[in-house]
Formats: sequence, structure tokens, C-alpha cells
Amino acid sequence: VQLQASGGGLVQAGGSLRVSCAASESIFSVSAMGWYRQAPGKQRELVASVTWGGSTNYADSVKGRFAISRDNAENTVTLQMNSLKPEDTAVYYCNAYKLMGPTLRRYDYWGQGTEVTVSS
Repeated sequence: VQLQASGGGLVQAGGSLRVSCAASESIFSVSAMGWYRQAPGKQRELVASVTWGGSTNYADSVKGRFAISRDNAENTVTLQMNSLKPEDTAVYYCNAYKLMGPTLRRYDYWGQGTEVTVSS
């Protein structure tokens, strides 16, 4: 699966940004898609994800501010980020994974990162 990320940029605190991820295969061919982020000096962390069945999951730090959605026809997943804070500044990475084989081994696919910078 190839993932193409777009969006991001620079915004002032309290503003909004959107990042989108287009998959080269049907969304229904993967177990879930989502967004991770990595701030300087920190580990990569899950921001939000949506499963094949439509269930969503959010990091506690973004609940109520971010919303993940998917377009099944376009094979895209979009993360709408509102009420942004300086601590949301990071490189955001699109992720998709499949669970395959008899042991349901997880195979991760990553898009290129896109920068989100929130100024105070």
C-alpha cells in the first residue's frame, strides 16, 4: 500500500488545519488507517485512527479537537485539526496496516511526513 499525504502547514494557536492521506488501494483492503505524529526529541505517537469497520480511536490529548474521517470512494482519510495548540507541533505521518496470515501479523505502511507547526 502506498500512502500519499498532503496538507499541514503553519497556523497560530487556536487555528485549524487539515491533513489528508490517499491510499493506493481500497480502504477496505487494510485493517485501519490513521495518523501518527512525532515531535522533536519525542517518540512517534498515535493521533487518530479509523478501522475497516469505521471505529475511530483518538489520543487523549486530541479528543474533542481533532476528527478523523474517511472517503471510501476516494480511498482517503482526513484528519481535521481544530483548536490547535503549540504542543500539536510535529511531523504527522499517515499510517495503514494489514493483519495477515494465520497469526494475524501486523504489516505497517507509512506515508511521507507532513509538518504541522502551531505558533503561540
